[in-house]
Amino acid sequence: MEFDVDEWQRLAREDPREFERRRQAAIESLIGQAPPELRERLRALQCRIDLERRRAKTPLEATVRLQSMMWERFGQLRETLMALSGQSAPAPARRARVLPFNKRD
Repeated sequence: MEFDVDEWQRLAREDPREFERRRQAAIESLIGQAPPELRERLRALQCRIDLERRRAKTPLEATVRLQSMMWERFGQLRETLMALSGQSAPAPARRARVLPFNKRD
C-alpha cells in the first residue's frame, strides 16, 4: 500500500468524514491480507485501538494511550522471550516520584 502522509493530513483537515472512510477501508484491506487465522485477533485489536481513540479527549491523549498499549505488549513479549530462553526477568524498575514545579512568570 502506498502511503502519502501529506494527502492523509490534507484529507483529515479538509474532509474528516472521507478521511475516516478511507482509514477504515485501509485497515480492513490490511486485515483482509493477513492469514485467516489471525484476522479475528487483528479485528479485536483494532476494536480496542478505536475504543482508546474514542475515550481520549485529544489526539495527544489518544497517542499516549496507544503508546502505553504498545509498551505493555512489548513488555509481555520480552518476558515471554526471556522465559523461553531460560533467562530470568530483571527486577521491575522502581517508580520515581514526580515533583511538581511551580510555573515561573
